[in-house]
Amino acid sequence: MQTLEHLEIYTKSETIRVSALHALAYCPRLFYLEEVEELYTQDAAVFAGRRLHTELEKQEDEEWEELFLESEELGLRGRLDALRTRDGQTIPYEHKRGRCYRDENNQPQAWESDRLQILAYAYLLESAQGITVKEGRIRYHADNVLVHVPVDDAGRVAVREAIQQARVLRLSTHRPPVIDNERLCARCSLAPVCLPEEARLAHDREWQAIRLFPEDDERQIIHVLEPGTCVGRTGEQIKITRRNQPVETVPARQVGQLVLHSFSQISTQALHFCADQDIGVHFISGGGRYLGSFDTRQGSIQRRIRQYTALSNPDFCLELACKLVVCRGQGQRKFLMRGTRGKAKAEKLEKAIAQMKAVLKQVPQAKSLESLLGLEGNLAALYFGALPCLISPEVLKELHFGGRNRRPPKDRFNALLSFGYALLLKDVMNSILIVGLEAALGFYHQPRSQAAPLALDLLEIFRVPLVDMTVMASVNRGQWDVKADFEIRGTQVWLSEFGRRKFVELYENRKQESWKHPVTGYSLTYRRLFELEVRLLEKEWCGEGGLFGHLVLR
Repeated sequence: MQTLEHLEIYTKSETIRVSALHALAYCPRLFYLEEVEELYTQDAAVFAGRRLHTELEKQEDEEWEELFLESEELGLRGRLDALRTRDGQTIPYEHKRGRCYRDENNQPQAWESDRLQILAYAYLLESAQGITVKEGRIRYHADNVLVHVPVDDAGRVAVREAIQQARVLRLSTHRPPVIDNERLCARCSLAPVCLPEEARLAHDREWQAIRLFPEDDERQIIHVLEPGTCVGRTGEQIKITRRNQPVETVPARQVGQLVLHSFSQISTQALHFCADQDIGVHFISGGGRYLGSFDTRQGSIQRRIRQYTALSNPDFCLELACKLVVCRGQGQRKFLMRGTRGKAKAEKLEKAIAQMKAVLKQVPQAKSLESLLGLEGNLAALYFGALPCLISPEVLKELHFGGRNRRPPKDRFNALLSFGYALLLKDVMNSILIVGLEAALGFYHQPRSQAAPLALDLLEIFRVPLVDMTVMASVNRGQWDVKADFEIRGTQVWLSEFGRRKFVELYENRKQESWKHPVTGYSLTYRRLFELEVRLLEKEWCGEGGLFGHLVLR
């Protein structure tokens, strides 16, 4: 019998993991996400299962054998939890952290996915070792029950059929639909990727969605703002070395993103470590311009194939672009409307609001991206023309706003907007990379600059709530020092290092505020809404559309 040390693993691409058949029996969509799209998550249940196996491996049991097996004939490979001999019979064992299934007579039974898994191990053992296995056993540790699973011809047929189904799915470019048994979704670690509740809601707007999408990512976003700072790795920690300051270390599990501003540096070892720990790494120039992100995606090619197929259709792109322009335009208009509350109505403000309403009615009738660009330009001109009306009269004239100018910014208000949009673009890119889409392939913006088109598309949804409102509120509250927070270079105005630090704090605090999604009906922080909106966009070309582009101020 071959052991873990001596077993040679052959071409894995030609065989299917037994654990993948377990996922297939649980939910074909779960199998597809893991085996075809190569998407995995690690929740508390996954870590608990690993701890169980670690504890079992430490037990002193002479009969305990753990081994890898592979059969090219079956097209199957797997790692047995344990192999024992009873009365001359070889018996494979599986250990499960949870409870067993109870039939109508309250008799303990194996769950169907667990049953298929132990049958597959038994069949694999027979094929690889040339022996006959009469039964497999599953230990459910939560209720300390041992379930015996007979191995017969019907079980072998079930395994072969599952292998064939798995092979068909591996060749498919279409993700299977969400299963009917919603209770399984509540226990699935890939629910935040699959979004089963949102898929059901897309097909039935009366559906009362249960929030399976995680409420928040509590990991830190570390902004390295000081020029000359070096970021490295020490053990399982991120090490930050600033000039003339003590070395700072942060456990990697507590870090979600590293944002390197100006001339800060990161070592190759730290980059590899961040990739392994799913830590986003992003770069922003000293002038506050988004430069790029470290792309660590592996796999997900099927997702990008579907994206390319969908976004190669001009009509589909125009449909999505119209949703985007309406979303941003409505958000801008409602932000302006907030400026009329409790104040004497400003004629310029009221006129812009009315004109924007008229332009927005024309957006759904746009016949081309070119005509849509014209409508969007009109909306932007009306919005930025009226935005100064929201600035309090008590605000210093140096912080007033005379109209949008981009790079280089020519006044302090524009400097704040530009830096905010750079941070926002970074967060949108981070979510695109997490989801696994191709940022270079958008549906509205065209490739014409360093920024990726899809990121520029999604940026539009969050401009008003995360940047425009944050900037306006901070200006009206007198939170900016016109000298200390800004640097004047001829006609150019930039945030100083102190000003950037202050803006980062305001922006990150804003992202922790919650917003009730107008379609799903549940609340999430803005920080989580980035990823959710990217996943809802992907659903637009996966047959589960209708939820994207609805984040509009009330």
